[in-house]
Amino acid sequence: MKVILTGSNGFIGSNLLKKFRDLGWYVWEINVNESTNKAPEYAHLENIIEQCDGVFHVGAISDTTLHDCNKMLYYNYTLSKDIFDLARKYDKKVVYSSSAATYGLGDGLPTNIYGWSKKLAEEYGLKACEKFVALRYFNVYGPGEEHKGKMASVAYQAYNKGSFTLFPKKPKRDFVYIKDVVNANLAAAKLDRGIFDVGYGDAMSFEELVKGMNIKFNYTTEDKIPGWYQYHTCANKNMRIPGWNPIYNIKDGTFDYLKYLIFTRNQIVKIES
Repeated sequence: MKVILTGSNGFIGSNLLKKFRDLGWYVWEINVNESTNKAPEYAHLENIIEQCDGVFHVGAISDTTLHDCNKMLYYNYTLSKDIFDLARKYDKKVVYSSSAATYGLGDGLPTNIYGWSKKLAEEYGLKACEKFVALRYFNVYGPGEEHKGKMASVAYQAYNKGSFTLFPKKPKRDFVYIKDVVNANLAAAKLDRGIFDVGYGDAMSFEELVKGMNIKFNYTTEDKIPGWYQYHTCANKNMRIPGWNPIYNIKDGTFDYLKYLIFTRNQIVKIES
């Protein structure tokens, strides 16, 4: 297989890159430099798409707190359109990394610019491409997210800080482990078209996630909770990719992740000492 992978330097992209290479696939990596607004590979994008077997479009700004509409829409929508248009021209399949943020509060109206940028790109891709699969990720966590700072999962932030402060009303999220997300992409590559939820399928509290990372937590006061805050998300099991089922529940996922983080930290200590 010869595939294009955008965002290979990011969290999900880097995990996909490793898996593709393990499978022996040839991968063209595309990563946009925000200082120039382009990736060097964009000069040859049409030629690369003509040669590839398919496109995994993962690259995007994932900062849900960004308020710069122009920047968000440029990276997440305009550059996506360029890829989708060429995929249509050469009849190539696209597996697009979308987001559960497209659901908003359950009414299909995103509550932030990030959600709208993903929703618009998703809708354009479905109209432009004959072969287009959109994967709506829920709360992804696991190895490879260390660089994300405030946008890293609560699992990583709690481990990194050694403690964590939670909201008192115990909101719930659908936490999905990165290894399951990688397998979801492989399953999606076998399909021609559709929109699918990529989550474990159970809503779990942040308490359970942080406990799984063996980290202590406390609570903030209710007045600190934003008025727009979403208290519940859960993937629809009826919208799963055919042939794919997540393996890692929150207990297994945090156990695997904790082993990785402890090993990584120990290796860093050895190098520094």
